[in-house]
Amino acid sequence: MEMIGTFFIALWELTAAMAPYILFGLFFAGILYELVPDDFVQRHLGRDNVMSVLKATLFGIPLPVCSCGVIPLAAALKKEGASRGAVLSFLISTPITGIDSILATFGMFGWLFTLYRIVTSILIAFAAGVLSNFYAADEKVAATPSSPSPAQSVPPLFTAATAPSAQRPVAFTPKAEPAQESACGCDDSCNEEEGKRFSFAAAMRYGFVTLMGDIAKPLLWGLLLGAAITAAMPEDLGIWLAQYTWLGYLLVIAVAVPMYVCATASLPIAASLVLGGVSMGAAFVFLSAGPATNTVTMGVVKKMLGSRALAIYIGVIVAGSLLFGFMIDALFASLQIDPKAVVHLEERVGLVAALSSVLLWLLTLRHIAAPRFRKGKPSCCSG
Repeated sequence: MEMIGTFFIALWELTAAMAPYILFGLFFAGILYELVPDDFVQRHLGRDNVMSVLKATLFGIPLPVCSCGVIPLAAALKKEGASRGAVLSFLISTPITGIDSILATFGMFGWLFTLYRIVTSILIAFAAGVLSNFYAADEKVAATPSSPSPAQSVPPLFTAATAPSAQRPVAFTPKAEPAQESACGCDDSCNEEEGKRFSFAAAMRYGFVTLMGDIAKPLLWGLLLGAAITAAMPEDLGIWLAQYTWLGYLLVIAVAVPMYVCATASLPIAASLVLGGVSMGAAFVFLSAGPATNTVTMGVVKKMLGSRALAIYIGVIVAGSLLFGFMIDALFASLQIDPKAVVHLEERVGLVAALSSVLLWLLTLRHIAAPRFRKGKPSCCSG
């Protein structure tokens, strides 16, 4: 009974620490979605040079897209003429962070770790993109995965996408598409009229319906797993892990690379690992390698960009995560910072955090339960 009580206390504290920042992130993500023009990629990322890689990396940082949701966006980038390095850097930088994840990281780990996570994500993605342009540019590959037939046009960057229901990715609904029925059963009511001005209602619908629906399931599992780790973690684990730091890194890498977890949902798991005695470096490795890779994305990278690009993709993420994980452990040691003190979990939850937690749980459960009550073919119109 004591462990069950600890589980629910940890679950409430983890939710309260993240909820206000996630909700604000969803709000800001909707605004960002409405403001970014569809032709941005065509104008900025098409050249095969270092600047296109840098632009793709920076452009991917604030986008709230998970590792499977980024696949159709990367495919659209490739089809629209973006360089191989730009596509690979976008594939890495986008799922590691996102405006919702950045704000939630700040709320749970503070500004120092948040800034470190953003900067290292940029460096990892940029290095992979540049290496891909140098060492994989001449490799021939098959057609882009899921390429449309000649009768179909490739959608712009912000486009609706389908994926296995177990890993529902972020779907960017097109702002201007021909009036036709989509693959998921929607008519032209799913699309916005060409030339339509900024719509606050559409921004909120994207943030709190489309995007929240895409992260609801992994967020729920992340919170439950994080609370379970906190409740079940042995008290002497920290002493053992302090003697075998690199073993902790390798174990986290072995779990994180093939695992599907989005950037926001990985935060409660990482926080619980730190509170259980795992080093901040190992938690960083999980936060970096987990969202950036999974078995589905690795298969797509190989088919879309080639075997060399896949080797660069995995190698740079693993090496970069381990290197920067070691560096942040060294930084914390030099500054005499206790990793557990960095994790912000208040014993007394304030009114704003409590209301935000309740709202977040209502939104999460609503999006998880909604498909069970839907009749007929799932539709992208319903969010």
